[in-house]
Amino acid sequence: MSDFPRADDAVLSASPTPLPYRWRWAALWVILAGEAMDMLDSLVATIAAPSVRAELGGGAGVTQWLAAAYALAMAVGLITGGRLGDVVGRRRTFLIGTAGFTVASLLCAAAVSPGFLIGARGLQGLFGAVMIPQGLGMIKEMFHGRELGKALGMYGPVMGLSYVGGPVLAGWLVGADWFGAGWRMVFLVNLPLGGLAFLGGWRFLPASGPTARTRLDLVGAALASAAALAVVFPLVQGRELGWPVWAFVSMTAGVALFGVFGWYEDRVSRGGGDPLVVPGLFRKRAFSGGLVTGAALFAAVAGFSLALSLYFQSGLGASPLKAGLAVLPWSAGTVVGFVVVQVLDGAGLLSRYGRALVRTGVVVMALGAGAFACALRWAGAHVTVWQGAPALAVVGLGLGLVMGPFFETVLGTVEPHETGSAAGTLTAVQQFGSALGSAVLGTVLFSALAGRVSDATGADASGTPARLDWSRAMEITLGAEAGLLAITLVASFLLPAEPGVTTTGRLTGNDVGD
Repeated sequence: MSDFPRADDAVLSASPTPLPYRWRWAALWVILAGEAMDMLDSLVATIAAPSVRAELGGGAGVTQWLAAAYALAMAVGLITGGRLGDVVGRRRTFLIGTAGFTVASLLCAAAVSPGFLIGARGLQGLFGAVMIPQGLGMIKEMFHGRELGKALGMYGPVMGLSYVGGPVLAGWLVGADWFGAGWRMVFLVNLPLGGLAFLGGWRFLPASGPTARTRLDLVGAALASAAALAVVFPLVQGRELGWPVWAFVSMTAGVALFGVFGWYEDRVSRGGGDPLVVPGLFRKRAFSGGLVTGAALFAAVAGFSLALSLYFQSGLGASPLKAGLAVLPWSAGTVVGFVVVQVLDGAGLLSRYGRALVRTGVVVMALGAGAFACALRWAGAHVTVWQGAPALAVVGLGLGLVMGPFFETVLGTVEPHETGSAAGTLTAVQQFGSALGSAVLGTVLFSALAGRVSDATGADASGTPARLDWSRAMEITLGAEAGLLAITLVASFLLPAEPGVTTTGRLTGNDVGD
């Protein structure tokens, strides 16, 4: 018989020397595979977007929705994804999310229209939100002590490799055009990855049942979904429709719905129910400041990533692979920033200077964005994808300096019993910011291009006037990027000077039972 984890292998909690879960390291790689799939799919769409639109057609909003639909669905789903694991069991929930994510990837690859593809991207985001929150919970159960630190430390290299390699992989897959699939390969590659993650999860993840007697707050989830969609939808579609009155009404209503969501969650909590978000979190100035900081930061990052890919491919006529390689300096700079943060952490300085490091990183990002705009202006009609490489490396360095201490600094402001809800809320706001950034900066870019050149493909980008028009539009977009970074910097002053300490759970024995 195969040596699967069994409930009768469990070591009683009363045992003086509890044994760690036998398959914990294999399970860790399964969890990291799921994280890598999510990271890759959040990146590849921006590289593939021009090729998608060239084949399937649609307006400029299609390129924005390819990124925004995934992030928006992920944002909404993350609020309930973590709670779902508590209700039905983390292992079962992870497997459902992995299977659904893989099937949704197949639907993306089979898309025959922009609407079908955007819907499938949203489905990807929803199942990703079911899959991702379970990983951290299982890691905290399977590992403890020094091993927990090592396990969490493996997130950095895996995410860094995915971040650096994602755009290059996407460009290579689109350019290789295997079996005539073209851009569809960026989604088909998830089939073997998802299949292996599912089988590995079935084999190695610890069996687990419900960890809490809670109910899913479906009304709260519906309110959050409606609010987010009411804000993002008109930002993407408003420009193409001439900014009708309903677009502004929708955005105003969306903001109001977020207020209703907060009121409803407080009501549920006071009534002894199970709210999606602990209402008391919003009364903490530092945590609320962290939410604003995170939303603005990730809006700047996601929006810049989308604009950069469109500029390289549609504006300068670069191939998908060349565009992917051109953003490597940004990715590499981010990894360097992470390394600097780890060195400071090892020296015991991160807890003292975390907030200052976040501010420094934002300023460095702004300087890099400004340098990129200067490079475009100086190069003029002779601009190439490589002339902004040093500036992109500076932007990446700043991002790494921000991201390293950001989550620890923000989550250190909450009580231990609030950590789960706080982490889910912060990650959801991060994804909402990404959707918002794709909508806002994409709209700024296409508005700046309106009436100048074709924004559909790179076909018109070979001439000098078209290149100059794209460069001027990109400079305007970088101005909007600077505005988002300014909001990030101002909000960062609400962060605490020193993060607190949170606690973690622990799983002992060879299984936890079902």
